[in-house]
Amino acid sequence: MPHVVRFFLLLAVGWVSREQQTVIAYLQAENETLREQLGGRRLRYTPRQRHRLAQAGKALGRALLARYASLVTPDTILRWYRNLAAEKHSSKPLGRPRRRQQLAPLLLRLAHENPGFGYTRLRDVLHNLGYSTSRSTVKRVLDDKGVVPAPERNRSTSWREFLAAHWEGLAAGDFFQVEVLTLRGIVRYSVFFVMELRTRRVHIAGIQPDPDGQWVLQVARNLLNDFDGFLQGKTHLILDRDPLFTAAFKELLRHSGVQVVTLPRRSPNLNAYAERFVRSIKHECLGRMVILGEGHLRHAVAQYVEHYHRERNHQGLDSALIDPGPTVGQQEGRLLCRSRLGGLLRHYHREAA
Repeated sequence: MPHVVRFFLLLAVGWVSREQQTVIAYLQAENETLREQLGGRRLRYTPRQRHRLAQAGKALGRALLARYASLVTPDTILRWYRNLAAEKHSSKPLGRPRRRQQLAPLLLRLAHENPGFGYTRLRDVLHNLGYSTSRSTVKRVLDDKGVVPAPERNRSTSWREFLAAHWEGLAAGDFFQVEVLTLRGIVRYSVFFVMELRTRRVHIAGIQPDPDGQWVLQVARNLLNDFDGFLQGKTHLILDRDPLFTAAFKELLRHSGVQVVTLPRRSPNLNAYAERFVRSIKHECLGRMVILGEGHLRHAVAQYVEHYHRERNHQGLDSALIDPGPTVGQQEGRLLCRSRLGGLLRHYHREAA
């Protein structure tokens, strides 16, 4: 080989080697930054990731691993490789079957659905279902999944469990604001409504430009009216932390058998049904209108609530109507259209036979 060609070949090899060293240094710095971002927390690797690192690490050898590996120690990578080799050349898996992994999904379901069941009770239920295991195994499975013991689970009730337990008597209330153009200029009105969660039926409890505690207290009296009060038969009312819901307001409800459930701060999702109604009425109606006076506001809200109950399908109710008319689902008869608020809200139905 001519000396000139050999010289350029060695020069190219040296340049490639320096480039590889630069890339390796960068990747090490990147991995170190990742570890700092994790704050010392231990990385969790999937079997596929372990397989990939083990194969690559074995090809490097211990010396190079000790020099370049930054996420996993060389001993760990080589141990993973030995385990892979053992599994590959073994005719059957090493050790006993992982019964804990097999039982984990069922155990988690039993523990979540029965917060009062302790380790012994869960073991007995598994025995009834044909699984023979020990109390210590049940404890280890739940500990691995972060499930606290039965006394602690039984003391804490999740929001989903609370809703399920009180669904029949549960209502939610909330305010929303509307800008109204009046002779005095733009005035912000507050609309207070209450929703029966099981049926999604909504009742407009009051509309007021500057509500105060006394006004809200009178609204509560109307809601608890023995003749047609919307809260008759309800056991719980979900409310946020608005200061308008005074101690006197809550005490009046409590004496009438309605327990006020106050939401934590910054938790709109816990009152999601009421929040969804606010979004619907603003997006489908009020946000598309210029409200001219209090009378116009009351008329628009009343028309939308009527539409909401009788003419609007609700996905939370399997796309059904709250108050379906007699012709719903009818395939014969003349097609009619009911229009509200100048055509802003429309409903199509069949003429009654």
